[in-house]
Amino acid sequence: SRFWLIRNVARLTTSGAHQVRFADFWLGDQFTSLVFPLSNLYFVACSYSVGFDNDPMVACSRPRAWGVPFLIGTLPLVARFVQSVRRWADATAHANHHLMNAGKYASGVLYYLMYYWWRYEGAGRGMSFVFFCLAGALYVVYTTTWDFLMDWSVLKPHARYPLLRNDVLYLRVIPAYYFALVSNIVIRLGWVFYIPVGGPSFALRTWLVAIAEVFRRCQWNFYRLENEHLGNMDQYRMMKELPMFYAQDESAAPKAG
Repeated sequence: SRFWLIRNVARLTTSGAHQVRFADFWLGDQFTSLVFPLSNLYFVACSYSVGFDNDPMVACSRPRAWGVPFLIGTLPLVARFVQSVRRWADATAHANHHLMNAGKYASGVLYYLMYYWWRYEGAGRGMSFVFFCLAGALYVVYTTTWDFLMDWSVLKPHARYPLLRNDVLYLRVIPAYYFALVSNIVIRLGWVFYIPVGGPSFALRTWLVAIAEVFRRCQWNFYRLENEHLGNMDQYRMMKELPMFYAQDESAAPKAG
């Protein structure tokens, strides 16, 4: 499993140079939820370089240096953007949804750019704040809609399970689906937690939002893989039993006795 992880992370760094497999975009999605720890790699390196006796939170958190954590943190979003464009280019037909998926990751890069611009301007209530809120709202609507309609395939009209779909695998925990629907929206709205002037420090807020995002991604994985499995069964790429290659006419079968 370690070699599998190393190999697929290496493939992630060369996104666009090869065809995209399920493991490629699934692993890429995991990294898009790790923007906080990835962006903090810069602060870790900076803290050791300046020394812990010089208050690294002050020395390494200067606005002029925030371009580096922005670039590092958004690398997974850029990789997924490139993968989506590559899938669109490799597809033969009906591939516009890959471009729409690419737009989702582009909106993520835009959101983090507006966030860092707002922080650079002092986290005030000026023009940067307006663009930050607009980018945050766009990102939430875009990603949440994609989560529900594409990644999870829920909110089907007239479904056997209301607001879900006709087929679900976790029959013993149906309420968990509805909890996931609500919590996914709430955690996606985590950027609103940055807006209040008072309260916890930005460092604590970003840490709490990052922890919540990891939880959201964990539950996202269950329903994303479930949807992939059901899709494979529908297309006979995975099945419980093979369909007959001929039409079985029960009326023509000989009767017993």
